[in-house]
Amino acid sequence: MPPANRLGVHRGLGQKDFKLVAYGGFGDGHNSYAHSMAWFNDRLYVTTMRGAFALMRSRLSLGLDTWPVEGPPDPFEIDLAAEIWAYDPRTDIWERAFKAPSIIGSHGKPIPRDISYRSIAVHRESPGGPPVLYVSTWSPARGPGPVIMRSEDGRKFEVTCEPGLTGLPVTTIRSLISFKGRLYTTPAGSRGGNTNISGHVVVYESRDPATGNWEPVSDLGFGDHTNKSLHEMCAWGDYLYAGTLNLEGFQLWRSRCEGEAPYEWEKVMESGAYRGKLNQGVLSMMPFKGHLYIGTGIQGGGIDRANNVGPAAAELIRLHEDMTWDLIVGEPRDTPVGRKDPLSGRMTGFDNFFNGYFWRMCVHDGWLYMGTFEWSSVLGYVKHSRWPGAFSNMLAYVTPKALFENQSGFDLYRSFDGENWVPVTVNGMGNPYNMGLRVLESTPYGMFIGTANPWGPRIMPLDSDHYVFNPRGGCEVFRGSL
Repeated sequence: MPPANRLGVHRGLGQKDFKLVAYGGFGDGHNSYAHSMAWFNDRLYVTTMRGAFALMRSRLSLGLDTWPVEGPPDPFEIDLAAEIWAYDPRTDIWERAFKAPSIIGSHGKPIPRDISYRSIAVHRESPGGPPVLYVSTWSPARGPGPVIMRSEDGRKFEVTCEPGLTGLPVTTIRSLISFKGRLYTTPAGSRGGNTNISGHVVVYESRDPATGNWEPVSDLGFGDHTNKSLHEMCAWGDYLYAGTLNLEGFQLWRSRCEGEAPYEWEKVMESGAYRGKLNQGVLSMMPFKGHLYIGTGIQGGGIDRANNVGPAAAELIRLHEDMTWDLIVGEPRDTPVGRKDPLSGRMTGFDNFFNGYFWRMCVHDGWLYMGTFEWSSVLGYVKHSRWPGAFSNMLAYVTPKALFENQSGFDLYRSFDGENWVPVTVNGMGNPYNMGLRVLESTPYGMFIGTANPWGPRIMPLDSDHYVFNPRGGCEVFRGSL
């Protein structure tokens, strides 16, 4: 039982309560993201995305003076095969449980079938049945499309469906949610570098996911063509909630998932909670003490260059069962449903302009934890002509190197009541290369967190003219316990 203070409230985790249990991308700096995480059969499962900067270099124009991470023009010259790692906290031993197989791509050359595993879920296929692990994949553009894998023991993973879920022209599947004995998912990216926009904005359901039978249970975009993607889903009470990416501001929908498909869906929020395009998408959702907490963001880490949205920091919103809502962290404003001031007293990004995502949340020992994506580490590599005026003014007094050393690294906050928040870390757990906190998981052995750290294996330091090995690059995993 965790220690309590005089009021009987369990003390939340602080930075000193976390122990580093995996670093350097599990010994390979190309393991950039701990992309999803689940507790299954007394082991922690962590999936990876590899070569994040190499993939971004091939598909995005970021306006960088110098490319920060060494890599070939063709990212597939490095090993991009995604991995699944398993950790036994009783023995402190990691095991690589799975590595994506190689296939022949549409261009006739070998490529990995999967470059990441974006979502992982534990699902019971029958009432009282054993838990089964399901994993969704991210396919290269030259691959056949994403699939969903299934494992009964965490060591043998089998493909359950045809590429593209049902033959859809998509590249990735973002969410897997177990709800009312069924499994739900949403296609996400499409070819051409669209990692978050699929053009097929539909919720799919399977009553028997082991056989690969999936059925659409929502109308396209919930009947609104401005919804570009289904970014996040969450089960809360008797409803399944789905948050969209919308260039005019996210929408939130819910359904009881009962009756005949397609189910009846009800709009809960619109226009990015009346902040508009600066609340472009729902990045995270988590039930906590009778409410649903919603974290927002703009794709691209807080700057959507393709659609000229941002930069802007994220907000945290609290939804009540009657569909009214509070602004917890964010920008004060008048709305059609009344004045909204942040109840925490904190402005967007927890007062940090660079917190582009409120990326993931977790409930552990009675506390709600929120992790961010913080992008200031890239600023020193951006062409000065592209800096907004506010940055130019700031960096006239603070060098990019000083900014990196004193500002960079994700933030992690916690709250016992949802309104009062305290920082656990504001420097990426002491590693400024930890740009984001991508995954959090509560387990009987403490809370585990996994980072997005694409700064490996070799980088161009801000004060150098050649690439060097970066011992702090590659995703990290921490275990927090009292």
